[in-house]
Amino acid sequence: MSLREDLIFLILQFLDEENLKETAHILERETGIFFDMKYFEGLALSGNWAEVERYLSGFTKVEDNKFSLKIYFEIRKQKFLEELDNHDGPKALSILVNDLKVFAPYNEDLYKEMTQLLTADDFRKHESLSTYRDTNSARIIMMNELKKIIEANPLFHGKLTFPNIRSQRLRRLINQSLNWQHVFCSQPQQDPVMKTLFVDHVCKPQDNHSVVNNPPTSEIGSALVPTSPSSCTSTQSTVTHSAVTAGTVGLCALRNPAETLEELQDSESLSKTGSYKTWDEVTSGTTKPGQGQSSVFRLHDDFPKVVQMILNEGSSPVSMDFHPVQSTLLIVGTNVGDIGLWEVLSGNKLLCRSFKVWDIGACSPIFKAAMVKNPSVSVKRIRWSPDGSIFGVAYSKHILQLYSYGGASDVRPKLEFDAHVGGVNDLAFCVPDEKLLVISCGDDKIVKVWDAVSGVKIFTFEGHEASVYSVLPHNKERIHFIFSTSLDGKIKAWLYDNLGARVDFDAPGRWCTTMAYSDDAKRLFSCGTSKDGESFLVEWNEAEGSLKKIYQGLRKPSIGVLQFVTANNQFLVVGDDHLIKIWDMDNHELLTTIDADGDLPASPCVCFNKEGTLLAVFSNGNGIKILGRDSCPKLQQGSEYNFLSSSSLSEILSKLSISQISSVGSTGMEDGGVPEDEGTRNLENVKPILIEEANMKISNIYYHPQFQFLSLPAKTDKNGLTEGTVNGKSEGVSSLIYNNAGDSILALGSNANHVVWKWPQNDFNMSGKVTTKIPPQSWKPIGRPRLIGDYSTRTKPADSVACFVYSKNDSYGITTSGGKISVFNMLTYKKMASFMPSPPMATSLALYPQNNNILAVGLDDSRIVIYNIRRDEVEIKLKGHFGKITGLAFSEVLNVLVSSGADAQIVVWNSDGWERLNRRSMKIPDEGPPPSNIRIQFHQDQIQFLAVHDTCLAIYEAKKLECIGQWVTGKSSAQISHATFSSDGQLVYATFLDGTASVFNTPYFHLQCRIDFNACILDIRNEVYPVGVAAHPKNPNQFAVGLSNGGIHIFEPLESVGKCTASLPVVDPLNR
Repeated sequence: MSLREDLIFLILQFLDEENLKETAHILERETGIFFDMKYFEGLALSGNWAEVERYLSGFTKVEDNKFSLKIYFEIRKQKFLEELDNHDGPKALSILVNDLKVFAPYNEDLYKEMTQLLTADDFRKHESLSTYRDTNSARIIMMNELKKIIEANPLFHGKLTFPNIRSQRLRRLINQSLNWQHVFCSQPQQDPVMKTLFVDHVCKPQDNHSVVNNPPTSEIGSALVPTSPSSCTSTQSTVTHSAVTAGTVGLCALRNPAETLEELQDSESLSKTGSYKTWDEVTSGTTKPGQGQSSVFRLHDDFPKVVQMILNEGSSPVSMDFHPVQSTLLIVGTNVGDIGLWEVLSGNKLLCRSFKVWDIGACSPIFKAAMVKNPSVSVKRIRWSPDGSIFGVAYSKHILQLYSYGGASDVRPKLEFDAHVGGVNDLAFCVPDEKLLVISCGDDKIVKVWDAVSGVKIFTFEGHEASVYSVLPHNKERIHFIFSTSLDGKIKAWLYDNLGARVDFDAPGRWCTTMAYSDDAKRLFSCGTSKDGESFLVEWNEAEGSLKKIYQGLRKPSIGVLQFVTANNQFLVVGDDHLIKIWDMDNHELLTTIDADGDLPASPCVCFNKEGTLLAVFSNGNGIKILGRDSCPKLQQGSEYNFLSSSSLSEILSKLSISQISSVGSTGMEDGGVPEDEGTRNLENVKPILIEEANMKISNIYYHPQFQFLSLPAKTDKNGLTEGTVNGKSEGVSSLIYNNAGDSILALGSNANHVVWKWPQNDFNMSGKVTTKIPPQSWKPIGRPRLIGDYSTRTKPADSVACFVYSKNDSYGITTSGGKISVFNMLTYKKMASFMPSPPMATSLALYPQNNNILAVGLDDSRIVIYNIRRDEVEIKLKGHFGKITGLAFSEVLNVLVSSGADAQIVVWNSDGWERLNRRSMKIPDEGPPPSNIRIQFHQDQIQFLAVHDTCLAIYEAKKLECIGQWVTGKSSAQISHATFSSDGQLVYATFLDGTASVFNTPYFHLQCRIDFNACILDIRNEVYPVGVAAHPKNPNQFAVGLSNGGIHIFEPLESVGKCTASLPVVDPLNR
């Protein structure tokens, strides 16, 4: 084999590893160096005949030899017979004339027989074709025959087997080349930067030629040991280069880290800049001249360091996990099989469950025998799913259980698996291809993947030679994979297929190892303990499969197996030596320790909530300590808890920094014309934004320009009348809504006039979504009038209710403004249907998510009508309220409809049979107005919903109608005009009749900020106030406010700020 052929094979291997399959097959065909039989078979069995012959043509032609002639004939004959079987005579004739005629000179009789088949009713009546059954079986038979012919064909000799090449060989050769280039630099630098392969590397000379005794590292901080240390001269130095790192993380181990460690310890070869350091010295941390590494970093004030609460579990906790959405919920598993659910701020235990087998009849005899011998069971791992709707519990004997979580204490059994023989040591959730899966591993040396909805086992990964200790799912560049570690120290990586492990190497310590990524998924770490008690905390160079950094400061020997977590893309936290030890990810030396007021076990488990604001750690005596920030006072139970001190509030508000308020006026042209930009105004010396909280004094906060908004003023037509007016009199925005795509806003006035603002997609707005950066267009279809719904003249404008909903794909809009309900095509503004004239008047609309032809209509006579738009008929009328219906919302997850009315009642209906499931009165403050409009909106989890009244906001769990959190305006505060969840459900945006808007966090309505429109919008008049608010469906930090004068203002923080809110401590105001 020539070097040219070697290079082509290396390129083919590289393309395959980079998942460039099509490119690899093109190279195979064009070079004719390797025939991929598996790929060829796949083409043939799928009937991709054009590609079959195209690929084959790179290796042989019809006339090359008798074997080639036979190959092409079998392919074209099969294609011909399939068209006959499909009764497609013209296509069969075309194949006979164009493809099969080339074989006529070799056997004219056969060609004539095939011609006669065109007129036969069934070609199977021919004697030689009587065994032809169906297309799939015929293709399999043909392929088996082709394999034999191809293997016998001399033109394919030596081309059917791919050489046995070590993985990532091309990258290794490039790295070796770059290392040698660096060796021959006249002035080699310690940290060479190599960004290209197009020219030879040469280190640029520096003024300071002093060197440090560290191995040379690239800008990604990794030291790659030479392939053959014994062959290196004393002047060789080694470098790993970011230019040639692998594109797919974790799946391309070029080097066994254990071998790397041994070489780092034993190698006596020196580089020009010094010698290799020992295990404890290998790091890529850097210090400034004159500084020690230990003094470079300090914990910031937001790091949770102070014990705020101590929970007593009752038995020894062994695993815990914070809820991914409700960041103060902690699930705990213990050594006796109990699970507990805690609200950590109040210290209330919401749930306690003991281990119980749900279906003993479905369990294996081995498990039953083990339970008879010893019935004691311990929790090994407990974890939440990514959305927090499910949590899983892995037990020490066979069993994996999944629970569904509906909020508060609503925990229900979901699925039970007799998952492994022996203990189930770890579990993890993942969502490849938008499908929720759960991964388990156990003492039986197996990793299994299950469907978390149906319970079906999807994959079984075998290959470990010892008990599998931990699993870590991840994805990189759209490739999903799973890391697994076993008690013999092996780390393997698996793709979601049945083709075996893609990575196999040793972990430091070669015993119990867990792995974790940083929050941004860019850095991989592991913590392991050997049987001798020596522990290792390391960072991996994923591209090379080698160690990048080894962190110092762990006890030697460790007492027990260590566990670790990552936090805030900056810190590594380990429970060790009765302490919480913390490292900065970029520094190998121990940063600091926290004793958590003492009484910690030798190797305590630690766990952060998602925001990194709370840290839980096991303590002696079955305790769990909850650590918070310095600025947070101690968490307590009781109604007189004052949760923000004035000093901590000022710190939080200084970080909030809402400013650079910019107003962009826009009067976009109709018919898709180019909008006119009225300019951007930066406001200076603006009145302060007021920020307040219940039982607290109002603080006046002055700010720097970091907040922006876009103003969409009421539009004037050619007759001088403002769009959205009646007889020239201005009408406000009655309903404001984003479309589901997030690229337009629709404003609906009570006079049934609709105005749609669309944002163009251009260089200034690449996404085409709603933004404050550029003005939109007031849009309508070319040649069509404005969209105007049915407006009842018999209803007073003040009494009419305007409602609008989009279909799922935004193609249709359903609207009403006191008259009939109308269905419009939103692309053409054509009215598709009109039904249900008033009276009674429609006061609320909601589309059934499973079928957008089903519409729930709330009426002012207290009834709810379920209407089938396609069949134009009423399916059922629901009665359960005593006043007009003011709110409707469906939950696709719970399959329920929630309604609210002017009677202050909230009712839950089953959307299958429409029976009433539950009802409850909303708690209205005694000093407030009588019950009026109560609007309903579901949280993104489809389990909780927001209820909005003039005087209060509340979040309920839908099925039990349990109030999770509530906020009341107070006697001196203005009434609420509207409120809505942010797209991620983490915030609530509320507007008030005094010209202000507030941003609360959920679920306990802690005030994040309050915006005074009179202060930040120059052209707003005192009599103008916000009447509606809408949240962007994809951007949780953007919301739009509709004003009583018809104007619209869109708010979002600048990119430099990132979020418009600060992370405040979460406290339950209900003091539960």
